[in-house]
Amino acid sequence: MRRIYASMDIGSTTIKIIVAEIIKRKVNLLAVAETESKGIKDGLVINKDALTLVLKETVAKAEDIIGLKIKKIIVTVPTFHTEFLTSEGSTTITNPDKVIKGLDIVRAMQASVYNKIPDNFEIVDVVPICFKINDQEVIKNPLDRIAEKLYVKTLITMIPKENMLPILECFARIDIEVIGTNLSPIGDYYALKNEKISSEVGAFINIGGSTTTVSIFNKGVLINTATIEMGGQNIDNDISFIYKVPKSDAKNIKETLGLAHKRQAQASSTMIVTNRLGESITINQYELSAIIMSRLEEILNLAKKQINYLTKKEIHYIIVTGGVSEVEDFSLTLESIFGKNAKLASLHEIGIRNNKYSSVLGILKNFDSKLRLRGKEYSIFSEEELEELSGKHRKYIADNSVLGKLFGYFFDN
Repeated sequence: MRRIYASMDIGSTTIKIIVAEIIKRKVNLLAVAETESKGIKDGLVINKDALTLVLKETVAKAEDIIGLKIKKIIVTVPTFHTEFLTSEGSTTITNPDKVIKGLDIVRAMQASVYNKIPDNFEIVDVVPICFKINDQEVIKNPLDRIAEKLYVKTLITMIPKENMLPILECFARIDIEVIGTNLSPIGDYYALKNEKISSEVGAFINIGGSTTTVSIFNKGVLINTATIEMGGQNIDNDISFIYKVPKSDAKNIKETLGLAHKRQAQASSTMIVTNRLGESITINQYELSAIIMSRLEEILNLAKKQINYLTKKEIHYIIVTGGVSEVEDFSLTLESIFGKNAKLASLHEIGIRNNKYSSVLGILKNFDSKLRLRGKEYSIFSEEELEELSGKHRKYIADNSVLGKLFGYFFDN
């Protein structure tokens, strides 16, 4: 079966969706679309009606590209008030040949979860830290191994119900089933992970439209995260206030003329705009870039403090992503705050080579990784729909508890 999934990142400024097929661990993009957010503030739902309409519009854009209805989706959920819990579980291997199957892995992980979640929280993810077979050998992947009993140590990620349930309700209104949820930092990690960062302790910083998320990973496992209520919109507000221009114009000025560091900015490079007073003003790149740089330095310094607060472990890498990191010369400001230990993210997938897509791409990769651990094949489309996609739309293919409803590790069909 072809592995085709749809994922959506619900941000405070834009909502992004991708539909992609995973072939030999490579992402082949089928559709990508985005829409201006409504009904969301700082990642939390404030207006269900407005959000529902935007979700429907965003999904429709992707459907128009692939020519098929999207009925199942993976989504990001807010990181506010995230809680982490380390747990353990086990199961007896009951099949006659004693070979560990995907269902055995599910049962062991379910055992690590049951009766562990507070009533006011919902599970976002359950990550296996390690498995042990026969109470002896510690392994990463037990699939197809022979054993009498399987043990697992897990990290459970959960958020308040009030953060997750409104999002699920909005999707239910448009008849789309949420088959998986995850935090955007998990998406960032899976979009950019390599052998080095999978074996070390490090930090991810995602500078979004209205918030900046700082997350700590220990050998591929998210161990802590925090949200700074500051992002790209603060830069736009600065430009809007100083030059007395509408915020929509400020964003365009930033993206058209501005640099993230003033070192290479030119005072001779200018842009003429009309401000709110009806006056024609000239903005030069050097002054504009100094404004952008000042706010970025503030955001990065706050992120630096958060890293020190979130962990006492030695940090071996810092990766910065998010749409704001695409501002030209961002790496210069990044180095001025963190030195050479920090790197700017770089996505290589054709069609989404922009850091604003790291979260939505990564949660799709993470979902596929979960299925592979269980030895399971899955697609959001039926065999008949896949045949239609392969033919007519081939041109689009590039080289009562949420626990019981979400796909994740608990989908037993």
